[in-house]
Amino acid sequence: MKLLMLGGTEFVGRAVTEDALDRGWEVTVFHRGHHAPPPGTTALHGDRTAPGGLAALAAGEWDLVVDTWGGAPTAVRDSARLLSGRARGYAYISSRSVYAYPAPAGQGEDGPLVEGSPDAGSTAYAEDKRGGELAALDAFADRALLVRAGLILGPYENVGRLPWWLNRTARGGPVLAPGPRELPLQYIDVRDLARWTLDAAEAGLGGPYNLVSPVGHATMGTFLDACAAATGGGDLRWTDPEAILAAGVEPWTELPVWLPEGELHDYMFGGDVTRALEAGLKCRPVEETVAETWAWLRTLGGQAPQRSDRPAPGLDAEREAALLGL
Repeated sequence: MKLLMLGGTEFVGRAVTEDALDRGWEVTVFHRGHHAPPPGTTALHGDRTAPGGLAALAAGEWDLVVDTWGGAPTAVRDSARLLSGRARGYAYISSRSVYAYPAPAGQGEDGPLVEGSPDAGSTAYAEDKRGGELAALDAFADRALLVRAGLILGPYENVGRLPWWLNRTARGGPVLAPGPRELPLQYIDVRDLARWTLDAAEAGLGGPYNLVSPVGHATMGTFLDACAAATGGGDLRWTDPEAILAAGVEPWTELPVWLPEGELHDYMFGGDVTRALEAGLKCRPVEETVAETWAWLRTLGGQAPQRSDRPAPGLDAEREAALLGL
């Protein structure tokens, strides 16, 4: 298989690139040159947002294109149109954010979607991802695979959610653990996402798939227990969500991953993944995801890369201590 990876140097793109290399595939990485791609790839340079930025892709044929773009849909439109006659398939890493909010728990791929256009500039994340989907479909039709990922965790994370919890438990002492322990989570390990995407694309699958773990694969309890076990630190102090919210602490941003029960939790952590499971999705245990992310993070001295377009998450130590009555 010959893969063209649009991106391929950070987080999701890097995981896809490494999985493809492990399979013995021939991998070309098209990127801006800001970070080195994994060894063993062929690198092409260009900026998808600049005039003439796709010039390096004017020639060449591939079995599969994988695209993780999350900005203006026009970038996906232009890439997909350029490659539609020279690639068998196009896998677009989209997001479950394309579903209209609110969405009930158990909603599948046929749920209502936000508006989007392949010809739009960058507006908002959900609309941009939907526009990217439409751009891929316009150029590749049923050869377009739409991978609607949810929360993505694992090595190379550059958003900061799991790294924050790992560094927090590693610091030790009482740790504010947002309850309840049995609160279900839905996420996907970036390596499981990569493996499923390449398997599905190689099998010729197309159309939309929700790609997260089954509901209940992990809970806040198993997730934070895994963080404490991996780092060997932290005394988890489980705290009622009402007390956390009353103190003005923001779920998801100040306490990464956590969302209290309710409408937003159902939307983020209640997706139906039957189609993906039937298409071979396998999710490794949360303990493995957490431990191997910690091993990677330690090679960086605990300092994970951070995307410039995303604020670093986490709760201020003084606010945490006050909530715990310390």
